[in-house]
Order: sequence, then C-alpha cells, then structure tokens
Amino acid sequence: MRLLGLGDNTVDIYIDRRVQFPGGNAVNVAVFAKRLGFDASYLGCIGNDDHARLVESALAAEGVDLSHIKRLDEPNSWSRTKHRGNERVFDTSYRLTWDRCNLSDEDLDFIAGHDHCHSSVYSGLEADLPRIRQVARCLSFDFSDISTHEYIGRIAPYIDIAFVSGAKLTLEECSSLFALLGSSGCGTTIVTRGAAGALGTHRGEVASSKPANGTIKDTLGAGDGFIAGFVVAHHSGTAFSQSLQLGAEHAATVCAEDGAFGHGMPIGTEPTKTDPVSAA
Repeated sequence: MRLLGLGDNTVDIYIDRRVQFPGGNAVNVAVFAKRLGFDASYLGCIGNDDHARLVESALAAEGVDLSHIKRLDEPNSWSRTKHRGNERVFDTSYRLTWDRCNLSDEDLDFIAGHDHCHSSVYSGLEADLPRIRQVARCLSFDFSDISTHEYIGRIAPYIDIAFVSGAKLTLEECSSLFALLGSSGCGTTIVTRGAAGALGTHRGEVASSKPANGTIKDTLGAGDGFIAGFVVAHHSGTAFSQSLQLGAEHAATVCAEDGAFGHGMPIGTEPTKTDPVSAA
C-alpha cells in the first residue's frame, strides 16, 4: 500500500527548550504510515533555508519518497511555541506562500499512483480538491479544530474520510457533523476528543475508542499519529471500531517521543544535507 502526504510542512521551534523539529500534518502522517509498514511519499513545497533542509533530510532519513517536492526561493514555514509543563503554547508562525505550489498534470498522475492521499486545512489546497478528487483513490482530510458547517460543507463532497479535532464538542455537535459530512458524500467521519477518546461513523456504523495509556513526553503530532494509525489499519481490512482503537494506541506512542517524529536540531544548527530517498 502507498500513502501520500499532500501539502503542508513546517519546523516546530521550541523557544524555551532551544530545539526545533520537522513536522506538519502531511509530513507527519506520511512518516508515521511509513513506520507502520506502508510505502509513503510527500508532495509539497519547501523553502531554501536551514528549516527546509531539516524537513527534507528528516523525510529522507525516514525513507519517504521525495521525488515530487517543489522547492521555492523563500524561507520555509515554521511555528514557534513555548511550554507550560507538557502543554504547548503557540507563540507565532510563518507560512510559506502555498499559492505558488501549483499542482501540475504530472503531480496529479503521481497522486493517482497512491492508494491513499491525505491532506488538511493547513495545506491551502481547497481550490485544487476537485482535480485531486478525480485522481485520488481514497482521500482523507484533517479539519483540525475547524467545525464551522460552511467550511466543512465546501470540502466534504471531495473527501472520503474526515478527521476533526473536537475535544470541546458535545455529543450533539459531533452528531451534527456526522450528518453534515455524511449527507455530502463523505463516508467516514472521525472526531478525536482528547481524554474522551475518539468517536466516528463509517457507512452508518457508529463506534468509539478509548484513550490509550502511555508515557506523555510531548503531545506534538499525536493527532497525526492517530490519523496514520487509523488509515493503515483501515486499509489493512481491520474493522472500523478496532481501527479507531489502533489509531488511539498509535497516538499514544507518538506522545512518548520528543517532537512529532524526532530528528530534533538545536536552534541555529544547520542540518546535514541528505539526498532524497525514494521508497517507490
């Protein structure tokens, strides 16, 4: 099975700890899927600075196919956070100019060569979703904590699996999202609710997961770990309810590692340049 992470990448800078980690929703899901046994690729835009080289070298070290990344002559995306214990507090961020990352016909052919494509609200690809939908075999989308019906209603017709971060949502609000996405043609919707576990619906079946126990070292990337764990289990033929639980268990393993998937660098240190590695 081949999974493609499509869209965003970033460098998460921990100001108080003086360390930075590669990440981003599409990057993290691709790396986690690779670690769980899938072939994985990343298609997105990176900049021309040390942050870009950190992202690229980490993906290459993880064996993710980088054959179609796009390089822009500008700084890479980054996000700065501070810490209160294990809790992360957002400081500020910079986002690379995503509207310059036009998807070509070659890119669409590359997307079509994967069994699963994952993207998110952070990737700025909303206008491209109709074209992506035409070629993607299975398309998932992470809405993060955006639960406005207007935005979700625009995206839902083009996706197969929706993920929503809904720790503050009531059960009634979750049911409303299930109805909205289901009526728009999205067959599977999952709301992750932190300590309350995940709640999801798949072709009329409603199921939930319990939060998995584990050492909490850093929660960065936990939601992306859930996504990858669920997607890998789902495509392996695992029952929906069990796939939810496996997603929760993989999210717990992510919390035991610094950064989303490691590869931390002290702030101001230039990473070693590594040639891209293809897992195709």
